Amino acid sequence: MGKQEKIIVVGAGLCGSLLGLRMAQLGYEVTLVERRPDLRKVEQAAGRSINLALSNRGFAALDLVGMKETALEIGIPMYGRMLHNTEGETYLSPYSGRKGRSIYSTSRTHLNQLLIDAASKQDKVSFLFDHTCTDIDFQKKRINVQDNESGAKQILEADYIFGTDGAGSVIRESMKQRGYIKQHDFQQLSHGYKELFFPALPGSEYATEKNALHIWPRKDFMLIALPNPGGSFTVTLFLAHEGEENSFEALSGPDKIEAFFKENFADAFEIMPNLQDLFATNPTSILGTIKCSPWLAENRVLIMGDAAHAMVPFYGQGMNAAFEDVLVFDKVLKDTDGDLEKAFANFESIRYKDAEAICDLSLDNFKEMQADTADPDFLRKRRIEMELEASEEVAYFSKYSLVTFQEDFSYAEALRIGRAQDKAILELLKENKLSEDMPIHEMHELIKKRTTEIL
Repeated sequence: MGKQEKIIVVGAGLCGSLLGLRMAQLGYEVTLVERRPDLRKVEQAAGRSINLALSNRGFAALDLVGMKETALEIGIPMYGRMLHNTEGETYLSPYSGRKGRSIYSTSRTHLNQLLIDAASKQDKVSFLFDHTCTDIDFQKKRINVQDNESGAKQILEADYIFGTDGAGSVIRESMKQRGYIKQHDFQQLSHGYKELFFPALPGSEYATEKNALHIWPRKDFMLIALPNPGGSFTVTLFLAHEGEENSFEALSGPDKIEAFFKENFADAFEIMPNLQDLFATNPTSILGTIKCSPWLAENRVLIMGDAAHAMVPFYGQGMNAAFEDVLVFDKVLKDTDGDLEKAFANFESIRYKDAEAICDLSLDNFKEMQADTADPDFLRKRRIEMELEASEEVAYFSKYSLVTFQEDFSYAEALRIGRAQDKAILELLKENKLSEDMPIHEMHELIKKRTTEIL
């Protein structure tokens, strides 16, 4: 039997399209409102994609709606970080000591298209593309929308409204302006990003290792590259906005751009023939974290995904966290026997601490990726962790594995345990009490004891 409640989802990006699909599968009548045109029908502008790293939490949510295998087909497995030093030497740092574990480089647009397509095949789903939500009446549970092309306006009513309209959420800002959101924290990094590109070699060959996330860590800035189908890589430069040197401000002309890349990323420069054009054409974008609370207004309007907890991209968990929001909401709805009002009321109390934790972990990983990955003590710590994870004699998961591969651990648990483990190993290394040639059980017991003391 179909549900009686009508639902509006504002924002048909990754989170919204997955949520709309799931709610339709449960029998609800769903209208998705999206300010952009239908992604399946328009060419995408370059320069803002930042390839996504799809991992276990995201796959668990996709499995819920029957889309896991589809997502696997369009992704490229990455088994670790390929670190590039200034001399062009490389070192592969595996993501896990357990054989075969990987994250998947995935096109944001392609995955979104597939989710929209799956949702559109549901009888109870309708889309309003190229329509902007301009206002919301929280008491009457209705939104004002405007056709971006014609300017025509209309009012849509529903029993429940989800705001999944991203970091620049109209729903969140309306909640904030009308006093529903009491706490709102936006932290913008001094760094921004610019998207670049490695083209495929003849015959669709890859110019560098295909199955890795490439990082050029340079302490105060970095370059990363993720593989695409067809032999190319999406490349992203993370750099300070301002400063006399090593900043976007300082790279004021072709000569300075070329000199900067030759000095810091010589091996990457050699496989970027269109660097100058991309640098001039693609925008420089900001990076920031948004934390806010409450996520609920009038027990009938709820925000989730980036609208509720936008994060910097350095743990590769933004999409995974948003997808897990849908998974958690589905469980909360089941636990309340399908009572949407109770599910709306209970969701934040269950999810908030984990959203806050992954925002903090993402900021932690910014430092780790741009600086720590080039530090000898950090690399020693990772080798020890890989040895522990590879062993069948002990049960050990690094912080990265807890976040990325152990979805049974909440983000909050991963943060608490993972930070303590990191501190324990680094302390023991500095005290010369831990070494890579120790028996595995002795190594594990030392780390376990110190971690417990720290916790």
